[in-house]
Amino acid sequence: MPKIRFHKIIAVAVLVATAAWIATGEFASVGSASEEAQTVAQRPENAPADAQVVTVAKPPRVDHSRTIRVSGQTSADKRTALASRSGGIITELPVSKGQHVKSGELILRLETEGKEAAVETARQVLAQREAESEAANRLAKSGNLARLQLDSARSALATARSQLEAAEAELARITVRAPFDGVIDKVDVELGSSIMQGAEVATLLKLDPMIAVGEVSEHDLGSVDIGDEADVRLVNGSTVRGKVRFVSREASEQTRTFRVEVAIPNAEGAIPAGMTAELDIHAEPVEAVALPRSVVTLNQDGELGVRAVDPENKVVFYPIDLVDDTPRALYLAGIPAEARVIVSGQDLVTEGELVKAQPADEKLIQELAGMLAPELN
Repeated sequence: MPKIRFHKIIAVAVLVATAAWIATGEFASVGSASEEAQTVAQRPENAPADAQVVTVAKPPRVDHSRTIRVSGQTSADKRTALASRSGGIITELPVSKGQHVKSGELILRLETEGKEAAVETARQVLAQREAESEAANRLAKSGNLARLQLDSARSALATARSQLEAAEAELARITVRAPFDGVIDKVDVELGSSIMQGAEVATLLKLDPMIAVGEVSEHDLGSVDIGDEADVRLVNGSTVRGKVRFVSREASEQTRTFRVEVAIPNAEGAIPAGMTAELDIHAEPVEAVALPRSVVTLNQDGELGVRAVDPENKVVFYPIDLVDDTPRALYLAGIPAEARVIVSGQDLVTEGELVKAQPADEKLIQELAGMLAPELN
């Protein structure tokens, strides 16, 4: 009789032991008994045993200011091309490019060409007419002067005053003065040169405040108001804070967008006009909740919203209003304060379905709250 090898005996023993263990049915409860007990404990009374398990959370609420981003450029608050009001030879030109000037400061002066003498003559004539008018008044009061002669003296006095004003105005035309505080950006003439009436003399810019100009769409127009805070990022990497000072009420015919101006401080003149900029306009704060993008879904009608669970553990759908889309989260309005939003499993259920709702763990809640850290602090 052949001798049975030892390893074959071991194999037969293992096979018999395994068959006996399977026959008892105990393997079915390994790793699942505790889970089944936990599921039964969380199952609502009216939920079927095979109800879908979803994770819900009550996201924190916060007043969030929507950010509207538009591209634009910087522009001078005021820009004017100064022109000569008279023709002549330039005798004074005390400004140069880049020079800061005050309102009323002299920019250019022409030769007087007898205009000062004309003013002096008009003053002497006026003084004579004033003396004659005073004498006529005294004589008229004493009855020694006819009424007609008094009226003639008064008329001569008015004429002399008009002649003096005209002579002074003609003299003032030989000078060009700054209409506001600013910086000379360009000088178009040279000292000693001859210019014609109306010729451009210099370009004056007012750079404080600097204006950042952009255009918002029809959709965003209702969210932008005068006085809203705005951050302006310049192409050189710096960021400055300003306020919206103007919102156009007429759209551009070509782009159907609306001009927006943001005034930013520029006392040192460090920000030049014409620089590319990006405007972040912060709209009026509204109450919203922050949720991950994965929570947002579509219902059967194609509406964008979130699914939640009501007190009876039925799935409900809330259409949302997108307040802001940031790199951290979506800020949404239109969600009731006590809503239990489904943050996991929302795409596996439909409205009206009974589910097993389990609260989100503390880590998930902290992640949701962490998205709102800047607003909560």
